[in-house]
Amino acid sequence: MATHVKRAFKFRFYPTDAQAAELSRTFGCVRKVYNMALEARTQAWARQERVNYNQTSAMLTAWKKSEELAYLSEVSSVPLQQALRHLQAAFTNFFGKRAKYPRFKSRKRSGRSAEYTTSAFRFREGKLTLAKMSEPLDIVWSRSLPDNTQPSTVTVSQDSADRWFVSLLVDDDTVQPLPWVDTAVGIDVGLSHLLTLSTGERIANPRHERRDRARLALAQRRLAKKAKGDGANRAKARRKVAKVHARITDRRRDHLHKLTTRLVRENQTLVIEDLSVRNMVKNRSLARAISDVAWADFRTMLEYKAAWYGREVIAVDRWFPSSKLCSHCGTLRMNMSLALRTWTCDCGTVHDRDVNAARNLLAAGLAVSACGAGVRPQREHSRTGQSATKQETLRREPQDSPV
Repeated sequence: MATHVKRAFKFRFYPTDAQAAELSRTFGCVRKVYNMALEARTQAWARQERVNYNQTSAMLTAWKKSEELAYLSEVSSVPLQQALRHLQAAFTNFFGKRAKYPRFKSRKRSGRSAEYTTSAFRFREGKLTLAKMSEPLDIVWSRSLPDNTQPSTVTVSQDSADRWFVSLLVDDDTVQPLPWVDTAVGIDVGLSHLLTLSTGERIANPRHERRDRARLALAQRRLAKKAKGDGANRAKARRKVAKVHARITDRRRDHLHKLTTRLVRENQTLVIEDLSVRNMVKNRSLARAISDVAWADFRTMLEYKAAWYGREVIAVDRWFPSSKLCSHCGTLRMNMSLALRTWTCDCGTVHDRDVNAARNLLAAGLAVSACGAGVRPQREHSRTGQSATKQETLRREPQDSPV
């Protein structure tokens, strides 16, 4: 049975000078409106008052009528209203304790983007024309949109490397659940190997950042030597650094997309570990390597593709001692150095640390799927009096695998 999935298709485009100028003005107005609305809501919050979307929308109308902010009327009103809706969503997440307090958008640090709804663009015969523009965007259609679909939202953005992108959100009814397969896999992430599967397969770490490290370091040294300010030479050097970063990011994302698609197609159930990557990157010696493997992006891709195609992703508690448990007899080894990659259990089974961890994750995940049982062993060690779970605290700290 076909399912309707909201899916975004992102393409690169090349604006004319007039289009680039119009979009740059729009980006600036979006940032201005967002920051002013946030300031108003912050001041109200200090007075123990709440300001909602409708009130900020009324503020926007008043701002446009003022002499100082009359330029807000020169761009499409839809992206400005969408900025207020995004701010409302940010506050909703904050009050729901799902996010931190919203931050102001910086011209240098924040992404440059504007969102258009159906009333602010025209999409006909494969040509997209935005409000306030007379010509369609020159889009590189690297893939086709699903047949008989119309975008509900269009987001235009410019990255730090000055590349322009347009993202079209459509209802994709071509996404269908894949045929059921009788396979499940445990997945242990690492640094020496990107993934180790319970089948024994190892997937190498491509080390995307390391491949361009020399080029990136050179570009950063040249940028550091430029005079601070808004000079043309500094801007040119900044773009060169951004292009290297963009190249690394594109390769990493492409590899993760191919990898997650393959895993979802081949397995009905996928068991991973619920890692706290945000805490792990606080280790300064391994922060670069951990960021390069992008475990959080891997999990995100795996989960939404599993939801698309009728698969199941199970996250096992991060304190589960998957490396120290014997996957053959269940014996828990209390002492295991992080440098120990192969060990022998008392039952005589020789374990590869990562393969054993993946197999234990699979077993724990299947137990959760079958009966909803927890995965934390609560046995106490006779000498320490501590739960075996707590003995595993360091197993998933950043030192887990050598770079």
